[in-house]
Amino acid sequence: METGAKTVSFPSADGALRLHAEIRGPVEAPLTVLCLHGLTRNSADFGSLAAHLAARYRVVTADQRGRGRSAWDPEPANYLPQTYAADMFALLDHLAIQRTAVIGTSMGGIIGMIMGAAQPGRLRGLVLNDIGPEIAATGLRRLRDSLAGRSPAANWEEASLQARRINEIAFPDYGDADWNAFARRTYAQDASGRPVAAFDPAILAGLNNADLSVVPPTLWSLWDHLKALPILAVRGALSDLLTPEILQAMAATHPGLRAVTIDNRGHAPMLDEPAAVGAIDEFLQTVEAMR
Repeated sequence: METGAKTVSFPSADGALRLHAEIRGPVEAPLTVLCLHGLTRNSADFGSLAAHLAARYRVVTADQRGRGRSAWDPEPANYLPQTYAADMFALLDHLAIQRTAVIGTSMGGIIGMIMGAAQPGRLRGLVLNDIGPEIAATGLRRLRDSLAGRSPAANWEEASLQARRINEIAFPDYGDADWNAFARRTYAQDASGRPVAAFDPAILAGLNNADLSVVPPTLWSLWDHLKALPILAVRGALSDLLTPEILQAMAATHPGLRAVTIDNRGHAPMLDEPAAVGAIDEFLQTVEAMR
């Protein structure tokens, strides 16, 4: 059984960009899993989980346009979840994958919900990592403020300290080695050897320009279209974006929703936590059996 990662270069849905993904696991696996990262992150977030799942499943991890090794878009207005969803359908078509389970962290979960509503026959199951059809405004404000304070890092030590400042609310038990690894996942090295954030700054325009003095728009109408789709909701116990009240409302309107809360994690769990891995394993086994 081959589980080593293979690089995939594929055209975006609009044909304007070259995007990057990696694929692991056996071609004849009983299930394909597509992993989608959050707003400022990239496919490296799924390194541990993808390696674990690839022992049984075909696992695809993708860099959205403007992140990681995917091309930046010269038209920042294209940095929208609907565009990313179209790109992911283009990736599935490129790989000749008819149906997949999706694991989406934060923005990746929004992409997954859009995919499930747009082409319900393509998704076999959906894992939402600390995201739902509604996002708490206080959490969005906190997220925007933390990202606004980002400044260029002179070296990897500064990059690690910056990663800690922005994200330590979500990982209060992380030590120096954890933050060093975090920085290596979320920064890239430029030609001079200096670490730079591994995303196009233009991806933040939507968040920076949003009026967060009012209640953010919700996706409850989209959520209504997902009632037939098996869904696992993962929530960080310290999360300020996916509140217990929102999770309760999700369960009330989605029959059979599964949910797990990860202790000592905020927005969003890394999905390398034993409780998260166990819940995802059990969920995918259930999805696999439904075939």
